[in-house]
Amino acid sequence: MVEQELIRAAQLGDRDALVTLLREIEPAVYKTAYYTLNNEQDAMDAAQEALIRIYTKIGSYEEKAQFKTWVQRIVTNICIDKFRRAKPTVSIEEHEMVFEGNESVEGEVMRAYTREDIDRAINRLPEHHRTVVILRYVQDMSYGEIADSLELPLNTVKSYLFRARSQLQQLLGDYQKGGAL
Repeated sequence: MVEQELIRAAQLGDRDALVTLLREIEPAVYKTAYYTLNNEQDAMDAAQEALIRIYTKIGSYEEKAQFKTWVQRIVTNICIDKFRRAKPTVSIEEHEMVFEGNESVEGEVMRAYTREDIDRAINRLPEHHRTVVILRYVQDMSYGEIADSLELPLNTVKSYLFRARSQLQQLLGDYQKGGAL
């Protein structure tokens, strides 16, 4: 079955369709939770909570937004709530960060800094900047999908990403000059 067919069937009470749908989205839900919370156990808890919420709220999903966007909004909100309570850090250990629009900058950054340096810099970003960085560079979401997921205007998402990249450059530049992150 195609995703839209699974969604419709799940909304009509087809439990098998709902379980299939949840299994399909589980890896993306966990990935967002892990890179937001930087802790395997917290990520598993957040992912489970998000899947339960999707399970119970599937009837309220409307096709105004993409299903992927709706799911990401749920998991991101759960992670933000957990983050506010626990103040964890973010890690992009297994994924390369890609700076959009200028591959030479990406190459220079990846050569000049270790992943630990980049992780530490991302962890120092304000929560809203860190969230858009994760959704853009870890989840590979478009600006529009991020805007829909976080219920923000598109220009705000662009602004947050611009500021986050500027802050990362500054933080990584300070570190290279001998400062501590």
